[in-house]
Amino acid sequence: MANPDASVHSEFVHDVFSHIAKRYDVMNSVLSFYQHKLWRRFAMKHMKVQLGAQCLDVATGTGDWAIALAQAAGTTGNVVGLDFCQEMLDVAAPKLTRAGLDGRTELIYGNAMALPFEEDRFDYASIGFGLRNVPDILQVLREMTRVVKPGGMVVSLELSKPTWKPFRALYYFYFYHMLPFIGKLAVGRSEPYRWLPESLIPFPDRFKLAALFQEAGLVNVRHFALTGGICALHIGIKPQ
Repeated sequence: MANPDASVHSEFVHDVFSHIAKRYDVMNSVLSFYQHKLWRRFAMKHMKVQLGAQCLDVATGTGDWAIALAQAAGTTGNVVGLDFCQEMLDVAAPKLTRAGLDGRTELIYGNAMALPFEEDRFDYASIGFGLRNVPDILQVLREMTRVVKPGGMVVSLELSKPTWKPFRALYYFYFYHMLPFIGKLAVGRSEPYRWLPESLIPFPDRFKLAALFQEAGLVNVRHFALTGGICALHIGIKPQ
């Protein structure tokens, strides 16, 4: 039986992202002070994506990470970007075309909680700034683990919680008070940018998220605090 709370949660998150899809990229850069691009480069450096790799980008949004994966995997590689918000995928599609990658990068409408792929298909499965938005973090990590090959990599890049108290206080002031105000000026609605800080409250810190990676069946789990801990990269390997 479906969890009604999960259904309500998914509908709300879908509404949030469908309304900000067209301005998501600009707002993402402004609100992160352009750090999100540096964070993704850091993640790609540690992933060491091989030529010819088969990659899955879960909650691909407007496709930035799918593009980076496709460029790294080369002409013999293949990337699938999956998202449950068609409006976000509609923004991603022309970006792939402009990058000359649409022939080897596929965009799919789908649910991260039940990935529509067979076991052991991908070399890499990534999710960028999406785990905070799912009804069940562990279920998504288990699904990502299921669809990667033995020895394959599961990667999350996500907002986190700074550990240094003075910086954390400053960051939280910006995140909880300034960010919704800036978001309202940009898109005419404060709700989407109130959701961002609200979603971080129950989200596990990077140490607890690392434990969830292990609970999902991943080994050699590594995690990195980025920009004072406001973002964290997690990497785990599916056992051989």
